[in-house]
Amino acid sequence: MKTYAEVIAYLYDRLPMFTRQGAKAIRPDLERTLLFCEALGNPHKRFPSVHVAGTNGKGSSSHMLASILAAAGYRTGLYTSPHLIDFRERIRIDGRMIPEAFVKSFVQRHFSLIEKLKPSFFEVTVCMAFDYFAQEEVDVAIIEVGLGGRLDSTNIIDPLVSLITNIGLDHVDLLGDTLGEIAREKAGIIKPYRPVVISERQSETEPVFRRIAEERQSPSYFADEQYRVTQRSRVVNGLELAVEHIRENTSRTFVLDLTGAYQEKNLLGVLTVVDRLREKGYKINDSQLATGLRDAASRTGLKGRWQTLNTNPWTICDTAHNEEGIRAVLQNMEGLEYNALHVVLGAMKDKDLSSMLALLPKTAQYYFCAPDMPRAIASESLCQLAATFGLYGQPFASIEQAVCCAESAYRPGDLIFIGGSTFVVAELLANRTT
Repeated sequence: MKTYAEVIAYLYDRLPMFTRQGAKAIRPDLERTLLFCEALGNPHKRFPSVHVAGTNGKGSSSHMLASILAAAGYRTGLYTSPHLIDFRERIRIDGRMIPEAFVKSFVQRHFSLIEKLKPSFFEVTVCMAFDYFAQEEVDVAIIEVGLGGRLDSTNIIDPLVSLITNIGLDHVDLLGDTLGEIAREKAGIIKPYRPVVISERQSETEPVFRRIAEERQSPSYFADEQYRVTQRSRVVNGLELAVEHIRENTSRTFVLDLTGAYQEKNLLGVLTVVDRLREKGYKINDSQLATGLRDAASRTGLKGRWQTLNTNPWTICDTAHNEEGIRAVLQNMEGLEYNALHVVLGAMKDKDLSSMLALLPKTAQYYFCAPDMPRAIASESLCQLAATFGLYGQPFASIEQAVCCAESAYRPGDLIFIGGSTFVVAELLANRTT
């Protein structure tokens, strides 16, 4: 492997990869990650970190935190998954993607170890991120969980603080089929004596988090006990939120360039984490906090979260891919005025499709498609299943064909929405930026 392209092809083709293969790519233990990192000199122990888990909201929250810390002058690592267009999106420092040269060198140098341990794609990526952050001497790194928490490869870190966002019914074949069971897996990132912040209070999950935090003597903070949103409005440059600090009886107004209505819940968790970091000595003033929130997407390169792709035709995409995420998308749509709604929809066949489809508007025109990966449900099958829920449209051979047809049917005042899966948005963005 002499080139970056050859290295990436090796990672994709030779290693088990969940995004393509699903559950059979998951290795339910931390053994290979620990062995790999030990061979690297345990890089994860050489920088402070914040650990972020959750069903929905963990990506947006991770990017907001990374942007805030970078705005405050800290050299900030950010590890997230999956990527949308470029593999290097997963590993960033101050918004800049890991260099191709480092990715190539890392795989070349540790090829024999990779062949010996046979780690998954995700395990290699996690270890690469830790090694890069350690070598670059970051001041702090925001580490997003890939799937679950307890057995996720990222869970070898000992973070300054953990953040758990929304809990929803997703990956039930791996994490459990009740919110309580899934919460127990997410709560696996709670470390002894380390504070944990819960972004969203849910009756089924609150007792789980409180019990596990108490068992581990970890201070727990429910964000809605710390902050509440008192006013909200759309402004030219984003979403404006007035936030009250409940205990201090003070109020601040923030503008977010992440504009989905669900960012309200994420923001409360992020603010509570910032308070914990301040307690640990991180200097983040109010101006830096506001700047980090205002520029989160642009500073970190985040895409696909209620993102406006075009104004004519008016086109919005979102990576929501489960029941909770679709509910949030529909909440965002309620605040918009449009005539006809055109929905370009694709999904993974291992998702709870019935719960998602039951929520979608029956008055929309649908354009069914499938990302180019084995996990995707065929567009014809999705079309047939959707019809049982009163959702009608046509199947298409590709995402690009579906989008082009929606654009042809578009009339001024209409809205095109593209989503159903992270990989629908990823493929769309890749096609339209190359």
